[in-house]
Amino acid sequence: MSPRTGLARVLEDLGTTLIDLVRGDPGRAADIGGVVIHDPDDDQPLPPSALVLGVGVREPAKLLERLGEQGAAALVLRGPVTVSRGVAAAVDRSGVALLGLAPGASWTQLAAMLRSLLAEGEVDPSETLGGVPAGDLFALANAVASLIDAPVTIEDRSSRVLAFSGRQDEADPSRVETILGRQVPARYSQMLEERGVFQHLYRSDQPVMIERTLPYDGFVLPRVAVAVKAGDEFLGSIWAAVREPLSPDASRAFSDAAKLVALHLMRQRAGADVERRLRADLVSTAVEGGAGAAEAVRRLGLVGQSCVVLALALAHSHGGDPATHARLLAERQQVADAFAMHLTAVHPRAAAALISDVAYAILPAESEDRAMRIAEDFRNRIGDPVVVGVGQVADGLSLSRSRAGADLVLRVLRAGHSPRPVARVADVHSEGLLLELSDLIAERGDTLTGPVARLIDYDRKHNACLVETLSAWLDAFGDVAAAASAVYVHPNTFRYRLRRLSEVGQVDLTDPNARFSAMLQLRLWRPGAAEPARRRPPSTDAAPVTARPGAR
Repeated sequence: MSPRTGLARVLEDLGTTLIDLVRGDPGRAADIGGVVIHDPDDDQPLPPSALVLGVGVREPAKLLERLGEQGAAALVLRGPVTVSRGVAAAVDRSGVALLGLAPGASWTQLAAMLRSLLAEGEVDPSETLGGVPAGDLFALANAVASLIDAPVTIEDRSSRVLAFSGRQDEADPSRVETILGRQVPARYSQMLEERGVFQHLYRSDQPVMIERTLPYDGFVLPRVAVAVKAGDEFLGSIWAAVREPLSPDASRAFSDAAKLVALHLMRQRAGADVERRLRADLVSTAVEGGAGAAEAVRRLGLVGQSCVVLALALAHSHGGDPATHARLLAERQQVADAFAMHLTAVHPRAAAALISDVAYAILPAESEDRAMRIAEDFRNRIGDPVVVGVGQVADGLSLSRSRAGADLVLRVLRAGHSPRPVARVADVHSEGLLLELSDLIAERGDTLTGPVARLIDYDRKHNACLVETLSAWLDAFGDVAAAASAVYVHPNTFRYRLRRLSEVGQVDLTDPNARFSAMLQLRLWRPGAAEPARRRPPSTDAAPVTARPGAR
């Protein structure tokens, strides 16, 4: 990390609007090593100079002491923060700065904004665009604000706030609400849409003036906005809260700033794409094993760590037409990105990447149970559309074994052979074994032989139900009454069919080996040419129900 991402820089860019310094010296942490959400039930390792989000923390004194021992930079608590003598002493002894999150701001918004800010510090500080370090949108926002003497926000095409300048306290309530929500409120967007502001903005290369509009609470100051474009592509916009129209010089400077912001956004996009591809290559190499696995594990910082590989996929991930396929591709990437963010909040060394249609993650964890809880928590957060296979615990140099287990579980879940949306190998052991046996049969090109093959052939030719009868009898452990009920026939008819299938299939149902062989073949047999059907009309194999009363 560059010194630009120290705690002082974080407070400079996010202070007064999102977070405030409550107590401590922000200058002690020259670099922020990562953002971590505190979990009281998990003693997770912290990256150097971590910024810890104390969600739900009510008694911070002991936590501050512990964070000081781990070298954390700061602890953020929900404001307003009350500083007791014990808390003040803990801050002073530990050296961990205490920050307060502004009322109305969510932890998710803060985490996203912090990660965005810290990510800008990862670019090469020697690479500059217009005198501003490449990709550093917060520094650029401050530079633009100085040029036009007004607080500004840089927003994307969906009116999400990418960065903002200082001096936001000089703006109006609607600007503060926008920054706290990291998104322009819907009622303001609708108002601007109705007035044709966005249409005018898209078509013009010059700043657009939006006068004060009284009917909308909080929208007090006029705005000046300018589109950020790369050629014909609309990338976003810059918005300034002003008290009067810009002078001609300031207006030209604002237009020129938009071109510079476009360069930074394109550089940021390219850097994100390269970083994503590099991450995917490292994760893929690490979980596949082979010659490059050790180096990939080292570069991911997982040497000597006990890890679990997770395999995540969309529950319904097939689309025939091009539009559906494109939507699925975008959805997969969004879910994979959300999965990566969720895991890095849990453990800073976690790595995730989308490989084909599966998002693989390497999670440092000592047990499969912990990995299960984390995966279930993620699924509960985003809803039903994903299934997750959890591999076995392995060290960093044998992740291929854990990946194989995760892949097998994922196959079982996607095939619908388990009611669980998140599972371990032990949870789907029998289903996984049958899938592996099916793979072996398919690889060898084996065909069905023996009694079951003879029964299938007979059913096909005579429209009979002997395979269904045998399967029901085996599933009921030989209980004729239960098996007959399952296929909706009288027990006497069922007994007749049993005798008939013994003759046709040439199988001795009193032989345990014969029963096991038939059961295994029926489990592995994939219906195709001769799928047994339920509730068939009576055939020549159905004896009339004229047996003596009381027959069993």
